[in-house]
Amino acid sequence: MYQFNSRIRYSETDETGRLSVPGIINYMQDCSTFQSEDRHAGVDFLTGRNRAWLLSSWRILIDRYPRLGEEIAVGTWHCGTKGIYGYRNFVLLDQAQQPLVRALSLWFLYDTEKNMPARIQPEDMLPYGEPESPLDLGEVPKKIRIPEEYDTASAVIIGRHHLATNHHVNNAQYVEIAKDALPPGLRIREIRADYKRAALLGDTVIPRISCSGSGQWTVALVNETGELFAAVWLQG
Repeated sequence: MYQFNSRIRYSETDETGRLSVPGIINYMQDCSTFQSEDRHAGVDFLTGRNRAWLLSSWRILIDRYPRLGEEIAVGTWHCGTKGIYGYRNFVLLDQAQQPLVRALSLWFLYDTEKNMPARIQPEDMLPYGEPESPLDLGEVPKKIRIPEEYDTASAVIIGRHHLATNHHVNNAQYVEIAKDALPPGLRIREIRADYKRAALLGDTVIPRISCSGSGQWTVALVNETGELFAAVWLQG
């Protein structure tokens, strides 16, 4: 497992004084990015080979939200590949090495010159060593089912602050847009996200919200013609 230590900053907290949901996702994204950079397989290396790793889906379980000033460790490891897909796990741990957050993620390798997915080759995974055992978070449906009935929240116009270095909306921002469309005060315990289409600067993102009871919400983030950017499922 690749790991780095940190301390929860005020700028990473929400109105409760604990690490925010985007802060959790950012820590995990930073951890995998740090590993790639430290193994000389980071952004510049991939750009030079016309390659990029794009996120296909998340499953995130939040056991406890760390508080302001709390010291944490963030870890990640790869746990296998299949065709174009790579599987990666993440954890946030407290000082007693107890899990704060556990997550599974599915990525795919993308050829930025041909604008199409690329099959993963052994050399693509060499910097990350041998795969380690995946976390067992229990079984869930492979895809998020989007209900036919929904309410529509206020549209969001994508600004520069939403973007990552690839000029697409950052993965954490989709989840934040979905969460902001829900009633205030909801404490999220589980997140699933399926990414379908990259939103770009100036795009309009419209949240379609469905509640299935028991604190479960599905938010379909679509454009003005109903095409899906991402589907986000949240358990309160």
